[in-house]
Amino acid sequence: MAVLVTGGAGFIGSNFIRVFHEIHPNENIINLDKLTYAGRKENLKDYEEKIFYQFIKGDICDSGLLSELLLTYKPRAIIHFAAESHVDRSIANPESFVLTNVLGTFSLLEESKKYWTQLMPKEAEAFRFLHVSTDEVYGTLELDSPPFTETTNYQPNSPYSASKASSDHFVRAYFHTYQFPVLTTNCSNNYGPYQYPEKLIPLCLSRALEEKPLPIYGDGAQIRDWLFVEDHCLAILKVLDQGKCGETYNIGGWNEKKNLDVITTLCEHLDELKPRGDKKSYKDLITFVKDRPGHDRRYAINANKIKNEIGWTPKETFETGLLKTVKWYLENENFLNSFKKN
Repeated sequence: MAVLVTGGAGFIGSNFIRVFHEIHPNENIINLDKLTYAGRKENLKDYEEKIFYQFIKGDICDSGLLSELLLTYKPRAIIHFAAESHVDRSIANPESFVLTNVLGTFSLLEESKKYWTQLMPKEAEAFRFLHVSTDEVYGTLELDSPPFTETTNYQPNSPYSASKASSDHFVRAYFHTYQFPVLTTNCSNNYGPYQYPEKLIPLCLSRALEEKPLPIYGDGAQIRDWLFVEDHCLAILKVLDQGKCGETYNIGGWNEKKNLDVITTLCEHLDELKPRGDKKSYKDLITFVKDRPGHDRRYAINANKIKNEIGWTPKETFETGLLKTVKWYLENENFLNSFKKN
């Protein structure tokens, strides 16, 4: 038995591989990753010599490589994380987001469908293609609007979210056109170990440890629903095992927080766990900078469907998850330091 994980050297993908192995210790894991700036083999360095783990450097746009991998390893499932995911980078260079998120997902769907059609009936019936997406495809919410549900209309507002929305539509189309057994998950803001330090929490944590300004876009009142990465990975496993083909499942943490409040809480944890030499609070480093273009004001996910149909709820509150995250980065400062050389 084997599963193919695309983008498994990235933040969520590497956490998923760890969680998957804990629950399915006897299954082989094939990790296909292009190793762009955010993909790091070091995230799974302790797995490199394990017999159940195989890393393949490659691009999901390479249909020949995909075909070879599928025929060689014969996975029972594909869990598709591989994506360009940073909004600021999508504004500066939208083409790379189209190539990976749209054309890459298309190539993966095409080759996976060809592979699926050649499986024996029982294997074909059990096969799953799980596509990991984002709540940003739904657009932005007013402060008094109800959270996103699986039937919320798509209204992407950045090149990143537009590319993910397109990939979602292709996945849906392959189910309805070819009956290809897909599952889609749309998650809220993830945080936790191994996150590339361009994202809000590790960025501000890294800068705080150097006592540099902590940049907050605009007034810091943008609201996001925060989801601890290990909770997200457990939810994906639940959907993979119990989800209904063709369905979408929103995964959220039930933790709506303003960006400013997130960083204020982060600073409070640092004040307690690693006080500054001058005894000042890290909160004094918070600095407001010019807002990004088209910055969505609020995201929020209604995760009742996955709770009611599959029985998943997050284990961590924002407070417990953030404390775990801060402690992990303080215990693994070499992770943050490794980026300063680049």
